[in-house]
Amino acid sequence: MRLLLVRHAEPDYSVDSLTPGGWIEAELLSRRLRRLKRVEGWFCSPLGRARDTAAPTMEAVGAEPEILDWLQEFRGRCPDPETGRERIPWDFKPRILERHPELWRPDGWLGSPLYDGTDIPAVARETREGLARLLGRFGYTRDGLLWRCDGNRRGTIVCFCHFGIAMVVCGELLNMSPVALWHSMCMRPSSVTSLVTEERVKGEVWWRCEAMGDTSHLAVADRTPSTAAQFPEIYTGQDNTEPILWDDDAEP
Repeated sequence: MRLLLVRHAEPDYSVDSLTPGGWIEAELLSRRLRRLKRVEGWFCSPLGRARDTAAPTMEAVGAEPEILDWLQEFRGRCPDPETGRERIPWDFKPRILERHPELWRPDGWLGSPLYDGTDIPAVARETREGLARLLGRFGYTRDGLLWRCDGNRRGTIVCFCHFGIAMVVCGELLNMSPVALWHSMCMRPSSVTSLVTEERVKGEVWWRCEAMGDTSHLAVADRTPSTAAQFPEIYTGQDNTEPILWDDDAEP
């Protein structure tokens, strides 16, 4: 079985939809996804930017995605250790991460003092339980570090969602801390992350990531991926992930 985690196209967060460029990305993405064989389920976050990203694909295949509330962007929040203001539990500056090595441990990140007294453990549990229910429909059950399935088969599950929640899903399937993934991996808008099962012993399933943040559907159309996914490559004084205005002669 293959699980595709599709990040929404370039977002216009002010209206929870897509930018003009994002709509182009969504159409190019649909040209890729409509060719998939053996799709066993289309699923989507309830948020507008994910629904709008899914729309061209759904129109092309004549289907409607099932909306899963837990697939919306990771909702947990924590105080910023520098400002005290509430914030998402990732995109910390490197010097803060260095002070909290527990964040990098699969069995320790939820116990970090940064998350004390917050809703982050509850949202993480909700995500874990939602993923277990979804995969349970296809016969997969968690058993320690691995999964079991009596009827593992070829097929594809597609989830239109968001970077933050996708990294929590990846962490659960790959037995990694999502904090490490949040800070070390990148999913550019409309990108596709692919995880596939390996069944070397009958009924015992291991998940492997075979592609992270793939944007080949943009490359074939000679379209540069949006940078609304990462901080500037070199210091600019602009400490955010808004699309970067590259110099005319700079590499994208």
